[in-house]
Amino acid sequence: MKKIYILGIIMAAFVSCSDFIEEENLSGESADSFYVTPDGFNSLINANYEKLRDIYGDSPFLFEGGTDLISKGRGQGPLGLTEYRDLNSTSDGVADLYNECYAAIQLANRAIYYAELTEQTAELPVLVSEVKFLRALSYFLLVQTYGGVAITDYIDSPVLEFDRNTAEEVYIQIISDLEDAIAGASDGAYFGRVNKRAAKNLLAKVYLTRGYEPFGSQNDFTTAAALADEVIGGEALNLPFSEVFRPGNDLNEEVIFSVQFDAASISADPDGLGSRQYAYFGSYLGGSEVQGQAPARDYSSSPTDFAISLFTEDDARWEGTFMTEIFYIDTDDYTGPSYFTYYRVPEEEHNSLTVIEFYEPQWFTPEDKANYLATKNLAPSFKYHNYGEYSSEWTDTVSLDYEVICVKKFDDPSPTTAFGGRSSTRDIILSRLAETYLVAAEAYLQAGQASTGLLRLNAVRNRAGVADATIGEFDIDYILDERARELFGEYHRWFDLKRTGKLVERTSLYNNQVNESDFNGAGALKILRPIPQQALDLNQNNDFPQNPAYN
Repeated sequence: MKKIYILGIIMAAFVSCSDFIEEENLSGESADSFYVTPDGFNSLINANYEKLRDIYGDSPFLFEGGTDLISKGRGQGPLGLTEYRDLNSTSDGVADLYNECYAAIQLANRAIYYAELTEQTAELPVLVSEVKFLRALSYFLLVQTYGGVAITDYIDSPVLEFDRNTAEEVYIQIISDLEDAIAGASDGAYFGRVNKRAAKNLLAKVYLTRGYEPFGSQNDFTTAAALADEVIGGEALNLPFSEVFRPGNDLNEEVIFSVQFDAASISADPDGLGSRQYAYFGSYLGGSEVQGQAPARDYSSSPTDFAISLFTEDDARWEGTFMTEIFYIDTDDYTGPSYFTYYRVPEEEHNSLTVIEFYEPQWFTPEDKANYLATKNLAPSFKYHNYGEYSSEWTDTVSLDYEVICVKKFDDPSPTTAFGGRSSTRDIILSRLAETYLVAAEAYLQAGQASTGLLRLNAVRNRAGVADATIGEFDIDYILDERARELFGEYHRWFDLKRTGKLVERTSLYNNQVNESDFNGAGALKILRPIPQQALDLNQNNDFPQNPAYN
């Protein structure tokens, strides 16, 4: 690999490393003397894991924006990423993933470099395997988002001229890193560090994604299916869906890999160090977060009508995904809506509580509505939100507080949490067993083994309590619908649509803020994000190509 980089990314990586040394290297040793000790090298490994927070811990727009499931609420996200019309190399948010992933790659390269120099211990090969997984994950995010990108070695001085590797070459690098990770990582249970199962799981997703590329092959789908089945290993989906996301249960049996957060690690700067996944996917909650009664919602990423329509009455994922009732309390300290009362009062007592907001599901009949209104304790300012009147489309008409249904999967009701900015202590689940079943389903379908794929998909539906899908309806659109129900808001959707070639079709069909023509640009479709302008400006290689649609 060439030692290629851009100054801005090098400086970002050096700043991250400098901050880390200031916090951990109290002796003031140089990197050359610090990282060659077991304690110093372990600190470098920890810095690699910490970088995941910068990649995933902030806004969701690169992962969920501009899709069939999420569109603008009352607030505005970065318009280029969410609506495509003004998407260009200087658009807000375009450089975020590029910079953070390259900073992560530089940290990984640093660890791999110092692994040759540090004191050799029995643990060292395992740590290097973990770092190779993390590097592969960053490259995988980059190649899906931007196409072919530069592959880099560890560097210790700025290099201002660099070339662009092909997407095929990047996939080869990713697969090589993950094969090394599988060979060397721990075979133990997941406790927050990369293990063999996590590496196999990511490799299955990589092969599945490569199979759709022009340089992919049918064998990629077959390999993906086999790897996914190895990860599943006969394990059933035993946890109820609601338990997978129950606060305080982040390291449950279904989780394969996640970004780790806890109160102690973010206490120095909760707004700067915590997770913001909880802060999106719903409406502003009337200021009650100030009193610790609700999370601080951004109101810029709301479920579409289509997303809400995917759930049926018998699907446990409806109640497991959305907060359908908001309770009201009247105490000496506070009177008003109390979102967190849902968690603070035992579930068996919920029917006796006073309700201030209710979001009607699509299967309610007029009789169901009348019965609800007659049997519930209703607050004086109670509002009944009819089906079809609480989505992102509804905010074009009404944009008041509580007008959009909220996603509750990522809620952090801990009383020690500061409810502002990036303050959640919940982990961000990047991969879990149910998604692996769906990866297997898709891979088997594309490998020409639809009946086997249908079994994997129906295992997910069985856990949700819904009827089996039939072979006649089992196609890629059905899989995408099932992924929407199971994985709503979990940072997969843009990549799902991009991978399957459905980004333009489904987004323009189901997101009322995007038209098919919005994807047109410079004679090509905007199905990759543009290479950030800052990277182009700092590159002295004038032949470095921008992505199609942005020239």
